[in-house]
Amino acid sequence: MSETPDIVRASLGEIDFDPQALKARYLAERDKRLRDDANEQYVEVTGDFSNYVDDPYVTRSEREPVFDDVEIVIIGGGFGGLMMGGRLREAGFDDIRVIEQGGDFGGTWYWNRYPGAMCDVESYCYLPMLEELNYIPKHKYSFAPEIMEHSKNIARHYHLYDNALLQTTVTAMTWDEAVRKWVIETDRGDRMTARFVAMANGPLSRPKLPGIPGIDSFKGHTFHTSRWDYDYTGGSSEGKLDKLADKRVGIIGTGATAVQCIPHLGAAAKRLTVFQRTPSSVDVRNNRPTDPAWAGSLEPGWQERRMENFNVLVSGGDQDEDLVADGWTDIFRNLTGIAAKTASRKLGRRLTASEKAQLMEMADYQKMNAVRARAEAIVEDPETAEKLKPWYRQFCKRPCFHDEYLPTFNRPNVELVDTEGRGVERITEHGVVVDGKEYELDCLIFATGFEVGTTYTRRAGYDIVGKGGQTLSAKWEHGLRTLHGLQTHGFPNCFFLGFTQSAVTVNVPQSLNEQARHVTYILDAVRKRGASMVEATLAGEEAWLEEMRSKARVGEEFRAECTPGYYNNEGKAGNPHGFFSFAYGAGPLRFFEILDEWRSSGALDGCEIY
Repeated sequence: MSETPDIVRASLGEIDFDPQALKARYLAERDKRLRDDANEQYVEVTGDFSNYVDDPYVTRSEREPVFDDVEIVIIGGGFGGLMMGGRLREAGFDDIRVIEQGGDFGGTWYWNRYPGAMCDVESYCYLPMLEELNYIPKHKYSFAPEIMEHSKNIARHYHLYDNALLQTTVTAMTWDEAVRKWVIETDRGDRMTARFVAMANGPLSRPKLPGIPGIDSFKGHTFHTSRWDYDYTGGSSEGKLDKLADKRVGIIGTGATAVQCIPHLGAAAKRLTVFQRTPSSVDVRNNRPTDPAWAGSLEPGWQERRMENFNVLVSGGDQDEDLVADGWTDIFRNLTGIAAKTASRKLGRRLTASEKAQLMEMADYQKMNAVRARAEAIVEDPETAEKLKPWYRQFCKRPCFHDEYLPTFNRPNVELVDTEGRGVERITEHGVVVDGKEYELDCLIFATGFEVGTTYTRRAGYDIVGKGGQTLSAKWEHGLRTLHGLQTHGFPNCFFLGFTQSAVTVNVPQSLNEQARHVTYILDAVRKRGASMVEATLAGEEAWLEEMRSKARVGEEFRAECTPGYYNNEGKAGNPHGFFSFAYGAGPLRFFEILDEWRSSGALDGCEIY
């Protein structure tokens, strides 16, 4: 190992690891997980697999089809739809309809009711509209039932239940040039028209299954974590899955969802077998109840200030105070420009770009060494502890924080089956096969996440037909083309909320809130001008596409060296629909500034209103 460089020593002190050896290990772990089929390895949940998207939480209630006209339709009742509806109500828009597939509002938090489900971003930042509803979450990190209830309270507060169509799935959306409105059809036989449509489908909304040979042959019970079957497991989101006491349970996946539900499965099942392809990075959570004295000290505007403080810190900026002070801000404090500033002050000079990159890489190695040491300290069996160590840089996968996950593997009834990056070999009538060994199971659970890297229309579940019969799938076949990620030429009065050529943030609701405010501003401008249509111009679309291209290479080299996952298109470059393929490369701080500057100018540059 070479001598510690001055820039590293100035920020991190003496290092006790070999960076070159670590990088070689990371690349080796990446290479053995690379697959030619990339995103094609996953099975679409249609046809024989459509039961994986059925709603297990409510009984379908029948109703008569709706044939009417509304001013604004919002598709999706999750956080994006709730904030879109709320901001529109605040601006005086009354004729609003929300169409939601689930039986209630909540989106992700309607579907994700698995035991232990909770937000991994501080609740005081994550839960939207806390001040508007005069509500303080019960814990620093809220559990799913509270988030679901808060979602419903937002809907009540802004009267979004009025005229809403729940348990309803949009099946078609077509622009009618004759009346200058959208025609929307659903699986309930509805056929309505709307002047404006806001697409709040959610960026991570459609469950995915691994294309494992024999996946349809298992004779035991099976379900996806986003459709948890409490009739089979017993218990609730708080755990106590009493019906599993005599069951051999297997779970495929060790990502963020699995990290939260595996402790409850391990505590309840006769036998739990965890099938792992790539271990998660699992650091300290340290959740705790809200301090009443702190809550009582909050002054108006506190949530906005807290969200902005958090967003600056996790975007690599500096703040006089860390208001959140948790695992997220700790990571970014060490792995971003803050560490570089520390080294710069100690050395008495500015660092070069290459020096900053080197420092960030060393800090990353140091942090991940600590994560691996935590696994080694907690897990009693050395072999199992070794398998649970993540060998990749911090943001190759979404970091996890949990205090019960690693100790679960000390239970005598819990077994970790590490597939050495290859994944499960096959599924049989009786269980799961890895390296030629069959693990017999009564129940198999898929904790395999949501579709990422597929086309927008596939994730939405329908295509959109715009002016002149052009489909959105055809227009975006080779990549998205938008203005600020929110509008696209040829599809007037249609807005997209989510990650379509916009900012990817740690705190996703903050981004959705900024988008909702922006769309509301545009619709208010249309109203004030007495117009009925707004559309992105080709010039506006091209200008934003050029801005996207100019920032597109940010992070590409980093992700190329990562172990495969949805952050890097399963290790295959060039997917125009990938997670970071449609993210604004300069980050959320600059993206929010661009939107604010655009509104402040009042020129509506890149938009045509008529």
